[in-house]
Amino acid sequence: MTPIRAPRAEILVMSRDALVHWKSQILDYQQKVRESKPPLQVTLFDMTPNYYDASQIDPLSLRLVPMSFYRMPVDSPGDACLYFVVDSAAGLILYVGETCRSDKRWKGIHACKDYIASYQDLYYRYEMKTAVNAAFWWDTPTDRRSRQELELSLILKWLSPFNKENWERWGQPFW
Repeated sequence: MTPIRAPRAEILVMSRDALVHWKSQILDYQQKVRESKPPLQVTLFDMTPNYYDASQIDPLSLRLVPMSFYRMPVDSPGDACLYFVVDSAAGLILYVGETCRSDKRWKGIHACKDYIASYQDLYYRYEMKTAVNAAFWWDTPTDRRSRQELELSLILKWLSPFNKENWERWGQPFW
């Protein structure tokens, strides 16, 4: 059964000022997170770093790829990873996700595609600069439950506005 999709609203509900205010609140929060250093845990033994620690992952420092990455041909079914949708023009983390098949996840239906399109529509309408890109964290657990736990900890750390876990805080202006 094909899902029924509601048509997009003709009128964009956010004013330019509301968009700037919405974005600045999120940006202020995320900048504070980036500037605050996690406490260092001292050990008696030389231990290897925990790459599965959300405090060690900064999505804005990862290599960016265009959002059209999923349209490019690939030779494999993809790998497990965490992925991030960022507005690199603003330094804003919009979405955090996880997948076991990096090349397939975005080829089908993904609600975040609609949020991105609405977000970009508003920026275009108000002649504001935006650059929405994706970034990947490949050194992630292959175990689904562990990867989802890491994903959730990053969603809660960055309070990424396109993730449903943060809609109560930031609203759903791009629904």
